[in-house]
Amino acid sequence: MSRITFLNTEIDNLTMSEAIKEIDRLIINGKPSYVVTPNVDHIVKLEEDEEFKKVYRNADLILTDGMPLIWISKMKSTPIKEKVSGSDLFPKVCELAAKKSYKMFLLGAADGVAAKASDKLKEKFNGLDIVGTYSPSYGFEKKEDEIEKIINIINKVKPDILAVGLGAPKQEKFIYGYKGKLNVPVSLAIGASIDFEAGNIERAPRFMQKFGLEWFYRLCKEPKRMFKRYLIDDLKIFRIVLKYK
Repeated sequence: MSRITFLNTEIDNLTMSEAIKEIDRLIINGKPSYVVTPNVDHIVKLEEDEEFKKVYRNADLILTDGMPLIWISKMKSTPIKEKVSGSDLFPKVCELAAKKSYKMFLLGAADGVAAKASDKLKEKFNGLDIVGTYSPSYGFEKKEDEIEKIINIINKVKPDILAVGLGAPKQEKFIYGYKGKLNVPVSLAIGASIDFEAGNIERAPRFMQKFGLEWFYRLCKEPKRMFKRYLIDDLKIFRIVLKYK
C-alpha cells in the first residue's frame, strides 16, 4: 500500500476501487480496524487536538476527502490520486457488503434517521444486510451507561462493518476509543452520510463536488451551523500549507 506524508498526517494514496479492495482485505482479515477520511477541517483540527492525532496515527486506512486537499497535494508535488470522500465511499462499501454478504450496522444521526437510511439502502442494494441501527442521544459520549448499551447492541449482532456518522472528531474518537470492545472488522467514520442516504440532507450537485464547491453548497443550506467551520476555522489551512514545506 502506498502511504505518503501529507501536511500534518499520512495518506494512503489510493483510488476509490483500490480503497474498496483494501477494505475488503481488512474485513477478511477480521482484526478490528478503522478508516478515516481527512478533509480540510480534519487537517486544521490535527494541528491542536492531541487525541485526534493519536486516532490518525493508529488508523488502518487514511483516505482523502475533498478536492482542496487534492489541489494542495499537486501544488506540493506529492499528488494524491483521487478524492475518496466518506460520502462517496459509503455507498461503495454498501455495494461490496451486498455482493459479499457482509453484515453492516449504522450508528449516528438524529432519532429514526439511521433506520430510514437503512430502509433506503436496502432498496438500493439488493441483498444488503443491515443488522441494526442506533441514534445516540446528545452528549452520549459522556454517558458510560449509554456507551455500554451501544457496545452491547453492536456486539450482539456481530457486524462486519460499522458505519459511524457522529461528526468529526467525535466519530473518529469513538471508533478509536472502543475499537477493542466492539471487535468489528472494519469501522468507517462517515460524517453526514447517514443523513444523505436517508434523504434528510441533500448533497451538492455532482459538478459542485467535482470543482470542490461542496462546502459552499452546505454553507448556503446551513449557514448558521457551517459559518464558523468554513469561513473561520478552515481558513487556517493556508497557514498549515505554508508550515509544512
